Amino acid sequence: MEKLFKSMKDGEDWFNKCFGKDETFDAMARSIHLWDMPALLLYINGLVDGDSLLSLLTEMQGKDGWDGEIRDDSERFLTFFPYHSVEAVKDQDDMLTSILSGQAAFITPSGYAFVIDVRSYPGRQPEEPDTEKVIRGARDGFTENIITNTALVRRRLRTEDLRFQMHRTTVNGKTDVAIAFIQGAASEEHLAYIRERLDKIVHDGLTMTDKSLEEFLFKQRFHPMPFVRFTERPDICAAHLLEGHIAIMVDTSPSVILVPVSLFHHLQHAEEYRQAPLIGTFVRLIRFVGAGLSLVLLPFWYLLATKQHYLPDYLSYIGPNDIGEIPLLIQILMADIGIEVLRMAAIHTPTPMSTAMGLVAAIVIGQVAIDVGLFTPEVVLYVAVSAIFTFAIPSFELSITTKVFRICILLSTAILGAPGFFMSVAVLFYYLCSLKPMGVPYLWPAVPFFPRAMMRVLIRFPMTADAPRPYITDAPERDRIK
Repeated sequence: MEKLFKSMKDGEDWFNKCFGKDETFDAMARSIHLWDMPALLLYINGLVDGDSLLSLLTEMQGKDGWDGEIRDDSERFLTFFPYHSVEAVKDQDDMLTSILSGQAAFITPSGYAFVIDVRSYPGRQPEEPDTEKVIRGARDGFTENIITNTALVRRRLRTEDLRFQMHRTTVNGKTDVAIAFIQGAASEEHLAYIRERLDKIVHDGLTMTDKSLEEFLFKQRFHPMPFVRFTERPDICAAHLLEGHIAIMVDTSPSVILVPVSLFHHLQHAEEYRQAPLIGTFVRLIRFVGAGLSLVLLPFWYLLATKQHYLPDYLSYIGPNDIGEIPLLIQILMADIGIEVLRMAAIHTPTPMSTAMGLVAAIVIGQVAIDVGLFTPEVVLYVAVSAIFTFAIPSFELSITTKVFRICILLSTAILGAPGFFMSVAVLFYYLCSLKPMGVPYLWPAVPFFPRAMMRVLIRFPMTADAPRPYITDAPERDRIK
């Protein structure tokens, strides 16, 4: 093997050049002895497991751990170092990145360099994610530690075909990104696409981790639709890997990116598979209906309320009898945006206070607004129902996008009437049909229409039923039963 430095002193000078001498308290350089051999230990305090490192150094203080006939310090290090993860380093940039990643580095008197993996990142224990709760099922969830996240998936998929390919992106951040897939189930074309996009990322850091990575991978620009599915549940990630999807894990992020996906993937929920197939189908259909109504209910009611001649006699009760001083459109916009403001306020309010704040806003403010004539009762009713339908969408990204599209359809209806309503819905449908992230039609299997696949989208079939991997994954082996 090749020497990385001319001597141990040269390695110490390189370390001081990188971090400055005594300029940052957490960059540690310590002169130690491994058996009777002097060595330089380099690490970042707070990122290493101090107990493991102390145990290793204590064990190597005597002369009993090595054969005195071996004189080459690199061979002695690799042969007798009592740890399972020891790796020689041949590049100074790689060594710097390893140290910044939490590994401990050793430099021998001759200038050979080695790193050991004693990382211990600060973080929390796996907990059930708040946005993907289930009544029955596992209560663990991904954390901000990429090593923990890979272990949670590996625990569920005990197959030698499961792969985790590590990539390092950005210039300053050097963020660790792991591509997870099952060999033989994931498309090589999709994997090549992701690897190529990762290699092309030129940026100083991915501080927003998974969301920033999505924009780099798919050139999202100002497209409002989510092109990937985010999940914090290991069981959902494992299920998608078995279907031939690809998971992208970003260090420091508890969310995992799943690709490729269609619109209907954002409407799935783990609870459907924790119930009987009939009940799961019932829940799924209700969710689909709710998602559709959250988009069109409010604009359609506005159309009927302002164009009474469209209503048959038996529906003549629809629409307020007295609109009041404020135009109906302004009332709807104020109420709809107001609910969004309340949602944001609830997120930023401490948990013990958020419930009380929601009750005050919903009951007191809503009732007073009706009493003073700011809103009509029907406006409050339909805006609240639309908001409830929106909250039933499992994907937070899709629910916010639905609200934006709903406002656009409402404004188009207010300007052009019935033609504006149907034209805006048609334009939205055309826009969704035109989206093809990673070459996958966004509305698959509705457009293009795949009858059998569409049946599986609408109906939660029993697990015993033979189900090939989805067509959009382009899996080399679509048959899941070998």
